[in-house]
Amino acid sequence: MARRTRRYIFFFAAILAGIGIGLAYGWVINPVIYRNTGMGSLRIDYKTDYVLMVAELYEAESDVAMALARLSYLEAASPLSLVTTTIDFAENNNYASDDLQLMWELAAAINAALAPIK
Repeated sequence: MARRTRRYIFFFAAILAGIGIGLAYGWVINPVIYRNTGMGSLRIDYKTDYVLMVAELYEAESDVAMALARLSYLEAASPLSLVTTTIDFAENNNYASDDLQLMWELAAAINAALAPIK
């Protein structure tokens, strides 16, 4: 019986030692370093989903300034260009027509809001 107990103790000690060594390696010796992980580095499909969410919020709130602020997280240069690029992606990937309509309405609102600035 003592031999069997010793095996269990050794087994659990080995498991704990492996977990400890793994955590020490991952956190102290070779931790992950994130680079270029801003919202602008998202793939186009994720950007399209984000723009769709902004369009849904715009439909509920009708606040162009807030929509522009939300879109600035993805790309600060040209929100209208971002929206039209993501609309093209959505059309090519068979997004629902209701979703496309929301995105087109957002693009029209942004175009109208930015027209006096041009």
